[in-house]
Amino acid sequence: MTKKPATPPPAPKGKAEKGKVAKGSASKSSAAAPEPARREAELSAVVAAFSVEAAELPPLIAAHAYGSGGYPYSDRPKRKTYEKELRALQIELLKLQEWVKAQHERIVIVFEGRDAAGKGGTIHRLTQHLNPRFVHVVALDKPTEVEAGQWYFQRYIAHLPRRGEIAVFDRSWYNRAVIEPVMGFCTPAESAHFLTQVPVFEQMLRDDGIRLFKIWLDIGREMQLLRLHERHQDPLKRWKLSPVDLAAPARWDAIAQARDTMIEASHSPVPWSVVLANDKMRARIGAIRQILAQIPYEGRDDGVVGIPDPAIVLDGRAFLGRRTAR
Repeated sequence: MTKKPATPPPAPKGKAEKGKVAKGSASKSSAAAPEPARREAELSAVVAAFSVEAAELPPLIAAHAYGSGGYPYSDRPKRKTYEKELRALQIELLKLQEWVKAQHERIVIVFEGRDAAGKGGTIHRLTQHLNPRFVHVVALDKPTEVEAGQWYFQRYIAHLPRRGEIAVFDRSWYNRAVIEPVMGFCTPAESAHFLTQVPVFEQMLRDDGIRLFKIWLDIGREMQLLRLHERHQDPLKRWKLSPVDLAAPARWDAIAQARDTMIEASHSPVPWSVVLANDKMRARIGAIRQILAQIPYEGRDDGVVGIPDPAIVLDGRAFLGRRTAR
């Protein structure tokens, strides 16, 4: 007589319950998975609705500002430490200026960057204690009718330093690479033509003995909104807000693309240095160190100059690679 196959015993009650619990946990886990995406969507919505005229900055923007754009620090430096470092570096800048005068050197420092990235504040600290007879800041308004009919570089050439001088450009000929094409002030063909000419132009400057430095200050999107809002709310700072500044948030991605194209096309023969500037104090120290570290002036105190912070002071191409990796 053939025996019937034994019926499999029922699963133990405890194991079945555990299975149900595990299933429920998986369900909860899958529900929790979209949470970062939900927070990102909320932040994007708040950013899209941003207005400098709002009475208060949205808390979500304020909370994300310092770390926005992948800024590597979460802590803020102590002001006393910053002021001590800045003073020591400003003494080094005075040594540099004396060397420039004695050796009849010519130095050009170009500051470019996102709107509200802190170009003016960095330039002020760099030139604050220098002899104004031998250093001048160049911040040109839009071209006049006469200038608009000239070779594009012509009005900038008029502001290059004489021997023994330092010229600091608060925006420069690189307007044609970023601001002008994004804002529609020049054609794409004009901007592309500029990018073919600028390496040749800068090689000519170097061949004539000019030491040229190019610094781009970059900030995160939420930090830009925070600073624009602060400027609008403060009557003493509102003059800093130009129509270009007010239009910048809506053109965030277009400016990023133009910046990347500019760095890629003009990194040689004069390389770009990119300073991540969400923290103004760190950015000012980093930019000044980056300049001092590259000039063999007499009496340089390497203990003071040190090494620019590699977390926030990047070679232009390294910055582009960092963005691609993200």
